[in-house]
Amino acid sequence: MKTSFKGILPILLSIFLVVSCSRKKDKFINRNFHAVTAEFNTLYNGYNALEEGRSSLNEAYFDNYWEVLPIERMQVFEDMVLPGQSKNESFSRAEEKATKTIQKHSMNIGGKEKNPQIDEAYLLLGKARYFDQRFIPALEAFNYILYKYPASDKINQAKVWREKANIRLDNDELAIKNLKRLLEQEELEKQDLADATSILAQAYLNTKSIDSAITQLEIASNATKSNDERGRYRFIQGQLYNELGYKDSANIAFDKVIELNRKTPRIYMITAYLEKIKNFDYENGNKLEASELLTELEENRENRPFLDKIYHQIGTFHLNNNSDSLAVAYYNKSLRTNSRDKFLKAKNYEILGDMNFDTSVYAEAGKYYDSTMINLELNSKPYRVIKRKRDNLEDVIYYEAIASTNDSILNLVNLSETERVAYFDSFIEKLKIKAEEEKEKAQAAERNSGLVTVNNTIGGPTQRAGAPNQAALFYFYNPTTVAYGKNEFVKTWGDRALEDDWRWSSKGVVGGTDNASVTADNLIASASDEEKFDPQFYISKIPSTEKEIDSISKDRNYAYYQLGLIYKEKFKEYELSKSKFENLLNSNPEERLILPSKYNLYKIYELLGENDEATIAKNDIISTYPESRYATILKNPELVSDKDENSPESLYEALYIQYQNQEYEDVISKSKNYINTFDGEPIVPKFELLKAIAIGRLYGYEAYGKAINNLAVTYANTLEGKQAQNIESNILPKLASKEFIAENDSVTNNYKVVFQFKNINLEEVANFQKTLDEVLENIRYYKLTSSIDVYNPETTFVIVHGLKTGTVARTFDQLLTKEDNKKIKTPYFVVTSTNYQIIQIHKNLDAYLNLDNN
Repeated sequence: MKTSFKGILPILLSIFLVVSCSRKKDKFINRNFHAVTAEFNTLYNGYNALEEGRSSLNEAYFDNYWEVLPIERMQVFEDMVLPGQSKNESFSRAEEKATKTIQKHSMNIGGKEKNPQIDEAYLLLGKARYFDQRFIPALEAFNYILYKYPASDKINQAKVWREKANIRLDNDELAIKNLKRLLEQEELEKQDLADATSILAQAYLNTKSIDSAITQLEIASNATKSNDERGRYRFIQGQLYNELGYKDSANIAFDKVIELNRKTPRIYMITAYLEKIKNFDYENGNKLEASELLTELEENRENRPFLDKIYHQIGTFHLNNNSDSLAVAYYNKSLRTNSRDKFLKAKNYEILGDMNFDTSVYAEAGKYYDSTMINLELNSKPYRVIKRKRDNLEDVIYYEAIASTNDSILNLVNLSETERVAYFDSFIEKLKIKAEEEKEKAQAAERNSGLVTVNNTIGGPTQRAGAPNQAALFYFYNPTTVAYGKNEFVKTWGDRALEDDWRWSSKGVVGGTDNASVTADNLIASASDEEKFDPQFYISKIPSTEKEIDSISKDRNYAYYQLGLIYKEKFKEYELSKSKFENLLNSNPEERLILPSKYNLYKIYELLGENDEATIAKNDIISTYPESRYATILKNPELVSDKDENSPESLYEALYIQYQNQEYEDVISKSKNYINTFDGEPIVPKFELLKAIAIGRLYGYEAYGKAINNLAVTYANTLEGKQAQNIESNILPKLASKEFIAENDSVTNNYKVVFQFKNINLEEVANFQKTLDEVLENIRYYKLTSSIDVYNPETTFVIVHGLKTGTVARTFDQLLTKEDNKKIKTPYFVVTSTNYQIIQIHKNLDAYLNLDNN
């Protein structure tokens, strides 16, 4: 009997399972079997996967406390995801479980869903898609719940999540409308109320309705069960009050965050303290109390992960109290924490740069601005602001480097032999100390490399028997190898900036001219071990010939002049500018720099209110240079205007008009005169560029290349000099080819008929063009025009444009009537537009005419 029962029991259980597994019967057993299986199997696993994905999102997300925080911690990526792909496998798995629940456990009988867990499955499906940033499919899932399950206990959650998806799709107005209706029609409580009001606050934030957002966050903070959310909502409230300028209300909100203490993430509490310090009243507040609070935050061991922010705020506190040295120390401390917050690092560098800028230490300021830009998003607004500052410093850093280097060289030139030996003895002592330190570092590195080798051998691949013992370190990590490589590079190439096209000859020594290239670093790099510690080696490198010394002195004086102009015009640093011009005038400058320097000094004395000095400078200019433009200006200031016909600007405009009229010889000649007349003034590079272009148009590629190279080297840090560098690097190589292109109607549809005139005046050429234009008007079926082009000083072209085929162009005379043919007797040749451009660039007309094209 027992045996027969054991055999029947499995059969009965199988029949029970088969009957209960049916999704077509609306029976108690069927409904509960599928509900329980769905809830405790697929949905349970699906929600576990969802929570796993959310945790990874939160861990990866980095809040930017420099801006108002978003309500929800989720980074939205702009990159597209193809169908079937997922940004996170956990969400993909959660979606798969939700889909499986719907497919295997849905009991849609008579148009009604009998399984109470299916609405939960659709909610899971929508959430998984939402966090996977597929917002439109997520919206479809939430809408399906609202459409199919209006009586579901999840209906309010579905409505809230639908509006979250709408907000992510930038449908903020629709979300506000739907959420307000939900709050009016339903009595939401606890977490549902917190979710609805918090997401409504986000919609208000997106539409810049800050007051309404604060109100909804207050409701959400009181309703939520999660202290994590409460701390975040209170902190955002404080940020919003700060945006509105209500510092007292902001501090109350931050105090509520601080009261939560360990119940909420510590970052909220620490940042709340720091935000309160930012709101500190430096005129009426208790500075001792604020200082003690910052010290307490700094010394608390639990705050070590947040020292980057704490040090920065302490630095700002000291800066506002005019304790600059303490501020610098703490900003540097903040930087040494290796913070993940790139904007914080950028802020530290920017403040340090501004402090150096305000004290006129422009070279150091430039370095800090460079570091600032590295930590900012490329081409963002903050990046562009800093880049503009840095660009303004480019010239002053460049010329300060030249002035400093050449001053040092000239000081050595003026020392006696005994003084030189004493100077270099002191220099070599420092060099020996530095060499000893580097030797100790190298020995320590070798010892460490041995340890690394041992560690790598243990548990790693065994070394081949008999093979030499090789260092495990990558060779770039070996300081000896790196030092050798640096020395070899400097010996071969000199000290060159890290930039594109660094091997071009125009890319000289960083921060100096050719005369200043013999710097200590270069000499040390090129010296042997014996020479390196021999004073006579360095003394032998000091310039000794009059030509070398004069060249260095001229470069130094020109740098002084440029610095004087930059400090005066760009930075309004009149004292600095005055010192540069005075140093220049005391350094036996070239004649061309004396007068403009004296005039600029006169203007600076006026601006500084030093009237006696201004009067002396004015009288000196008028008496010493009575015929100069400056003397005219000083004697008759009321007659001078910005558009004075003799001003550099007016002369340049007139010369440019001549260039447009192809009067290239005049442009070149006058440019040379104006460059000498206005030497040292900012407009000179403009004349140089105009002259270079005119030379190119008149004499061709090679002459143009030389003129552009001269401009790029001589005026490297001006706008025109940089333009010339770009032409030299990027445009000239594209124009270098002299090869003519085969003339074929299938290749081109633009031909020119060219009439050539040699050694005749422009009036005759103009008369011929006038006759030609009359003839062209009589030609039927073709719309032709003419122009005059200068080829070289002896040759001028008259061009006919508008011919589309070579055959028609070569039989141009056959298009004319008999009467018109008699008027046009000058011979012509035909050329394609491309080949005509090559002829004008390289001035190789004879080479073209020798081809079999005409």
